[in-house]
Amino acid sequence: MDWQSHRREAHDLGHMQEFLKQIVYGGNDGIVTTFAIVAGFAGAAADGVAQIGGLAVLVFGLANLFADATSMGLGEFLSLRSEHDLYRARRNSELREIAENPDHEQVELFMILRQRGLPAGEADTLADILTRHPPIMADLMMTYEFGMQDPDGESPVMNGLYTFGSFIIFGAVPLVPYFLWHPTQQTFYLSIAATLVALVALGLLRWNATGLRLMRTVGETVLVGTVCALVAYAVGAIVGG
Repeated sequence: MDWQSHRREAHDLGHMQEFLKQIVYGGNDGIVTTFAIVAGFAGAAADGVAQIGGLAVLVFGLANLFADATSMGLGEFLSLRSEHDLYRARRNSELREIAENPDHEQVELFMILRQRGLPAGEADTLADILTRHPPIMADLMMTYEFGMQDPDGESPVMNGLYTFGSFIIFGAVPLVPYFLWHPTQQTFYLSIAATLVALVALGLLRWNATGLRLMRTVGETVLVGTVCALVAYAVGAIVGG
């Protein structure tokens, strides 16, 4: 059994908890971004919207949905890959410093341990022991000196796929009424309701994964999405008006 499997089983981590950041980030952005298309058309209320509005919303909405989902997924992939590369480069540099100047690095570690609350005698003993184990010492220095966590447990590919998938699934919800009905003001109201349902569902996912207060997790998610949607509608109204 590898370390990641052990970590998931020992701490009862499901995939939703492990990839919660990507699910919430991709889902919220997908909902808001797609609804911005719907709200922008509705806010503009230009001549001929009744005839072409539904088709325009679907064409622009779907094009934007898949383009942004791809961008978000690849962005998450590249971001984590860069984080991996930066961590390895900094850790290798730290290992070289330990090998070339162990006394200086031991003093640094001693000071860090003292700042973390260890008594001087214990900090000195621990620093002396860890100096003889450079890989462990480098890991501690990466965490306490540079504030960097080892990202090897995170897969850039999986993070990117979860971000992409969440963006598509949640982002498609505001478009559903336009697939089912003709573009009218009532359809727009149904899209608003669908968007709220999607935001609530995303908030419930947060609540289920974190165990925090229900009203807080759902309320925050809905509030952020609502603010973004109102901005999109206002911009459409100003430009179209």
